[in-house]
Amino acid sequence: MSTPDDRAYIVPPSLSPGDTIAFVAPAGVLDEERMSRARRRLEERGYNVQVPKNLYRQRGYLAGRDEERAAELMRAFEDPDVDAIFPGTGSYGATRILDLLDFEKIRANPKVLIGFSDITALHLAINQEARLVTFHTPNPMWGLGSKSNLPKYAAKYFWSCLEGDALSSSTEYEPPKADGKLQILSPGTATGQLVGGNLSLIIALMGTPYEIDCRDKILFIEDIKEAPYRIDRYLCQLKLAGKLDEAAGILVGKFTKCETKDPENNLTLRQVFEDYFSDLDIPVVTNFPAGHVSNNATLPLGGFMAVQTNPLKIQSLPLHGH
Repeated sequence: MSTPDDRAYIVPPSLSPGDTIAFVAPAGVLDEERMSRARRRLEERGYNVQVPKNLYRQRGYLAGRDEERAAELMRAFEDPDVDAIFPGTGSYGATRILDLLDFEKIRANPKVLIGFSDITALHLAINQEARLVTFHTPNPMWGLGSKSNLPKYAAKYFWSCLEGDALSSSTEYEPPKADGKLQILSPGTATGQLVGGNLSLIIALMGTPYEIDCRDKILFIEDIKEAPYRIDRYLCQLKLAGKLDEAAGILVGKFTKCETKDPENNLTLRQVFEDYFSDLDIPVVTNFPAGHVSNNATLPLGGFMAVQTNPLKIQSLPLHGH
């Protein structure tokens, strides 16, 4: 892992109608119909949308060659007319371009970067190497680009975080009633910078220069279509690497379609989480509404979060002053 970086985190300027949003494809192939729908909705809100002419290129399961995808992302960061960068989707491929990015240029051109799932690779690398706050959000293809648009719950946190200068004020997260209550696995109170995202991507970057730094941080994890034994394996790796002991608190998001179909011969997700989290002397809260779900709350990665269990409250805090 790289040596500790004491440079201050940079908060990108918040967005407002009239700003320019660049679509990029740093990972999987994009669906033109969905992206066009997302563009129309952003334009209806008052934004200008920049669409690269070869955005819909394809190389197998990738949105073009690694060099193409990295260059497109860097152009968006370096373009003075661009205020925000919206990767169309995750899928797979972001890890392949990390060593092609210029993090000093990214730091010199701070702007809003959104996304989740495979985009976790970009969040981890940019948070740590550029010291830039980024946003774990719905991806355009599956939020703004879906037929029904972003659900009200997801839209509330998406726009309040990106437009409302959320890092200068506190935002309390209230789970949607339909998704059930937050659950406490380990009690306590903690404040720290938020790190993490998709669990399998966190694991994929272990042992690389972009390995997650959990020291005194709030670790957020989520995933989809991973059997309990695989999640067990991932969490065991984090434990053996000392990451769970270093964290100040843990926020467990949605683990969608991860429950076993053979409960008699498997552990449940709840059992796996209890095995790794219940004995930690830090607050651990599960069922947080973020991940591969329609009610996907936006989170500021690199921003400060407070987690407390009595009373139960999850909120983002102003970055400045920490």
